[in-house]
Amino acid sequence: MTSIDQIAREPPSPAGRRRTSPAVSPSLEGAGVWLVIPCYRVRAHILDVVAKTPPWVEGIVCVDDACPEHTGDFLDANAKDPRVAVVRLAKNQGVGGATLAGYAEAVRRGGRILVKVDGDDQMDLGYMSQLVAPILLGEADYAKGNRFTSVSHLRAMPAVRVFGNAALSFAAKLSTGYWNIFDPTNGYTAIEATVANLVMQKRVSRRFFFETDLLYHLGTLRAVVRDVPMPARYAGEVSNLRIGAIVGPFALKHLRNFVQRVLGQYFVREFNAASLELVFGLFGILFGLGYAAHYVATRVPGQVASAGVVMAAALPIILGAQFLLQAINFDVLNAPNRPIHPYLRTVQRLEAGEPLP
Repeated sequence: MTSIDQIAREPPSPAGRRRTSPAVSPSLEGAGVWLVIPCYRVRAHILDVVAKTPPWVEGIVCVDDACPEHTGDFLDANAKDPRVAVVRLAKNQGVGGATLAGYAEAVRRGGRILVKVDGDDQMDLGYMSQLVAPILLGEADYAKGNRFTSVSHLRAMPAVRVFGNAALSFAAKLSTGYWNIFDPTNGYTAIEATVANLVMQKRVSRRFFFETDLLYHLGTLRAVVRDVPMPARYAGEVSNLRIGAIVGPFALKHLRNFVQRVLGQYFVREFNAASLELVFGLFGILFGLGYAAHYVATRVPGQVASAGVVMAAALPIILGAQFLLQAINFDVLNAPNRPIHPYLRTVQRLEAGEPLP
């Protein structure tokens, strides 16, 4: 059986694809998969989630996020699965803070692929192998659920959530640069441990913006993200998320991440065709608008603009818009496509003094 370490060491084939064979194939057994479950007001469901965890999962980290229901104590008293480890946070840190604390504990205990699910039993653990597979095969650094790949998957999702998630998905594409993914708020995810170590060093949002902000920081690392189709599940669970309270803050955070990403990706870490297109595009639009505003402010009342004046204002705007569209097209094609965790694993082995194959 082959673990994630062996797969990371396996050199790519001449065609650029990773070699596989019936004799040497990836296996979930021994792959070092750990489950991380943030716990806040999920006492009624947490034992069901633990009971549904597949046998090939090596450990289960339940993070009591200063839960008023004392979920950690409840698990200590009632969880019979020996794989369960409880982490208690003295102060509520939100889903992001609890997840990162769970990542740290799972990595400390030897986890190599970390799967995060919520404790409210809304996520089907039968799809866990599909989340783990892209990482185990060395095709992705981070995998997440996507409930929008089929109309049948959306039947159980309330209409307001369908619309809200669609809007958030487009905003996330702009702010993260991952134009190939959808459903960014989906909390059913898997991440490779060395990549998680890098993410934990960054200032990732600790509250409800966690999943989207994590994607932004993964983008700065050029990590490969893969969507995994799965249906939505809703029962009688009560969400702690209030739509009206997060619309404004989410919009500002998306704008902040978008500006930081564009500046960092196209003007700091590298300078390419998209950088020039952005500069000329913005200059053209601003020049055209400024020229038009100046003419309106200084013209004689009742004077009709000549064709030359109209073209002097319109042409820079049209050209600027074309440059910006080309920059967007470049950005769409510039999504990361080469996983970074095989390189990180190799560096880890070199630093530990282990021989390379």
